Amino acid sequence: MSELDVLGAEDIRRTVVTFRDAMRAHAPGINRLNVYPVPDGDTGTNMARTLDAVVAELDGANREMEPTCKAISHGSLMGARGNSGVILSQILRGFVGTINDARESKVNASRVAEALKKASTSAYEAVLKPIEGTILTVVRESADAAAVAVSNGATLSATLRAARTAGRDALARTPEMLPVLKDAGVVDAGGAGYLLLLDAAIHVVDGEPMPEPDDSAGPSADQLEAVALRHHDDGSTDVSELRYEVMFFLDLDDARSGDFKKAWGAIGDSIVVVGGDGLWNCHIHTNDIGAAIEAPIALGGRPRQIRVTDLFEEVAEEHAAREATLGGPVTRKPSSSSLPPVTCAVVAVASGDGLAELFGQLGVHGVVSGGQTLNPSTAELLAAVEHMNAGQVIILPNNKNIIPVAQQVDALSTKEVRVVPTTSMPEALAALVTYDPEATAETNVRTMSSAAASMTTGEVTQAVRDTATDAGAVTTGDWIGIVRGDGIVAIAGTVAGACTQLLDHIIDGSGELLTVISGADASQAETDQIIAWLGDNRPDVAVEVHRGGQPLYPYLFGVE
Repeated sequence: MSELDVLGAEDIRRTVVTFRDAMRAHAPGINRLNVYPVPDGDTGTNMARTLDAVVAELDGANREMEPTCKAISHGSLMGARGNSGVILSQILRGFVGTINDARESKVNASRVAEALKKASTSAYEAVLKPIEGTILTVVRESADAAAVAVSNGATLSATLRAARTAGRDALARTPEMLPVLKDAGVVDAGGAGYLLLLDAAIHVVDGEPMPEPDDSAGPSADQLEAVALRHHDDGSTDVSELRYEVMFFLDLDDARSGDFKKAWGAIGDSIVVVGGDGLWNCHIHTNDIGAAIEAPIALGGRPRQIRVTDLFEEVAEEHAAREATLGGPVTRKPSSSSLPPVTCAVVAVASGDGLAELFGQLGVHGVVSGGQTLNPSTAELLAAVEHMNAGQVIILPNNKNIIPVAQQVDALSTKEVRVVPTTSMPEALAALVTYDPEATAETNVRTMSSAAASMTTGEVTQAVRDTATDAGAVTTGDWIGIVRGDGIVAIAGTVAGACTQLLDHIIDGSGELLTVISGADASQAETDQIIAWLGDNRPDVAVEVHRGGQPLYPYLFGVE
């Protein structure tokens, strides 16, 4: 093929579709860059499914430049999944926003370099204190290289190749910037995914074949043994002694946002403030919860939907593997005319048919399939919310990785939407016990959040790689018990063995009720063994067993 000097709307469409196809193929390898030894598919899977939403939006759009750019921007906003998907959406929106603002039917090397710079700026603007050694670094250095190439008169192909060369070099250096990556012997997963965008653009411009997926096994057990920090799906790491994570939506005049960020910068770290037009989504790690909430109030702001998490009791809960074998999320929603009118309705995310049925019995009006094995998109949650026969709606995300997506729905919906930040199915069950359909959303958020926070949760799954933990050595195929705040606390050759070890850890003298949620792979014999152990070892604890039907996790537990 002849080399392109400019990109038209069709070329940009081809780039995005090629990027999506490549991300699908490379997702397993990118997922393996994660270092936690559970079925984990965050970064590659979430970026791929975000791009699925973008391509779907493109399929219904006019094929000229402006509608193409708007479709990419809207599709990435509505389809963003998890932290990595949200960051990718910021990159795509920054890129096509620059192209669309130029009002040109075709864009040259100079405009592409400008768009890459805006993509980098948009990604950085989402994070108040950016962490280098992540996708942010890779995007920035690639954009800088593109600008230098253009200033030297480079063609479009040469500009993109210069950007990719710099990006690859930055990716290779990410372990030197983040010790957690170096200890695990991996590079940043998000940065690896972003480079596929440049590969796709070069493929469209000059026909270079796309790279083949990496089939390597990922970090070794010896490397994983050195990893002592939590590694999130956007490549960031918790390395400070700051104990609390505080999140809320904030109504604040845009002119005061700078003062607010400065005030927060004095009391914490890992600060992310995203928004505008009077509404901001805010996140901070701090040791002073009161100061974090009072800072915007002093500036005339109104924090709402406040969530506080003890980071010392938190453990990674993003388990999104094997998505391809499970199919896409499905929204279960009856006809809106058949739903009873209520003051405040509930939409919940559930990962099994039994849980969906149980949620319905507890008053949930709409269920979106997803959770630890699927991350539903903003659009799927929004569709369920809009279907409710109520002016106010509460979302129960039931997974840490879905919370940021759920928090975007209020700004997009015609209804008043609030999120109770549940991170597990047992927490959702506890929250629903206090749900009042005739109370306001604000009242329900307070009572339901308190109930969910009182629940101690644990889960059992099967290790997908060898590693070393504080509980001992883990071999691929072992059953492991994970407790939020304590990490892996149980290792056994059988499901029941891992469950009883886990229960011995989480049920102390204060526990009165144990909720057991059995998964798709749980057997009655295993459940009977667990019940028998409880009768012998924790006779004073009441037990409720529910069939959840969730995949990958044969048992979920909640103690209150």
